[in-house]
Amino acid sequence: MTRYASLEGFDLIGDVHGCGATLASLLEKLGYHRRGGVYRHPRRRAIFLGDLIDRGPRIRLAVNIVRRMVEEGEAEIVMGNHEYNALAYCQRAPSRLGREWLREHTPRHNRIIKETLEQYRDHPAEWDDALAWFREIPLLLELPGLRVVHACWDQPLIDALRREHPDGRIDSAFLEASVEHGTFAWQVMDRLTRGTHIPLPEGVTIHSGDGFTRRSFRAHFWARNPRTWGDVVFQPDNLPDDLESRPLTDRERAYLSHYGADEPPLFIGHYWCEGIPSLPARNVACLDYSAVKFGRLVAYRWSGESRLNADHFVWVRVPQEETARPRPWEIDFD
Repeated sequence: MTRYASLEGFDLIGDVHGCGATLASLLEKLGYHRRGGVYRHPRRRAIFLGDLIDRGPRIRLAVNIVRRMVEEGEAEIVMGNHEYNALAYCQRAPSRLGREWLREHTPRHNRIIKETLEQYRDHPAEWDDALAWFREIPLLLELPGLRVVHACWDQPLIDALRREHPDGRIDSAFLEASVEHGTFAWQVMDRLTRGTHIPLPEGVTIHSGDGFTRRSFRAHFWARNPRTWGDVVFQPDNLPDDLESRPLTDRERAYLSHYGADEPPLFIGHYWCEGIPSLPARNVACLDYSAVKFGRLVAYRWSGESRLNADHFVWVRVPQEETARPRPWEIDFD
């Protein structure tokens, strides 16, 4: 990693979800400025945690900003589940699967990608080019002193992935295999980009603030000896009734990953946190603070520390009033 030897550190940035103007404002707040059409910092580099697309008002802008930074060596990125979903949604399935697309075009899947496809509708070549770039994005990064993955760091799965794909990038065969439940590729994509989900009891659902009905909940992976569902639940929606006190079964505990307190600092997104950014563990930072739901687009300024510090969070709020939202005047990427 000699190309990073002269850097002060990295600025890790959470799920953008199409909030392109907000991203530009956050980069400027962090001291990045546009030169030659690329946001640059003289002493730092950015790392994006994936989920650039879907839901937000300036998706093409978000993709263009980040892609230019990555291609110019000013940033790194890991793949989020929304980039993965887009690849599978737009890839025709082999005949053995008995359907037209790798990710079926169900009402739920259509709704998730709707804004992205609409914003690229008049730019089909640009969308094809963006999809090709998504394929180049690695699933994880491990740099000296820190690790980055979109949803969950599962060391045994990552070790197995690296034996087949040392650079952490997927290919067409891996993408095809990943949509078949239970395959190794499915396990990798599900765990690294979506995290661990524990099914709810039969007939119990969570009605999320984003309008979806969920039959499972997202679980974190840093509790040392979790005993109940409440010890591992990690999402803004509360568990119904008294399910937080429900004991974890042996099977559920075995299914959970664990990231130990002695491991290097880990940065994740994905989990729709709310409120003032905080650290769920001394060596874990979640940077998804629901920007596209009028929350915060959050960064963490990492400068080599082995124990993370909540004072290093930097963010831009996304106000609900449209006239108050960031509108950096010089942005003309799209």
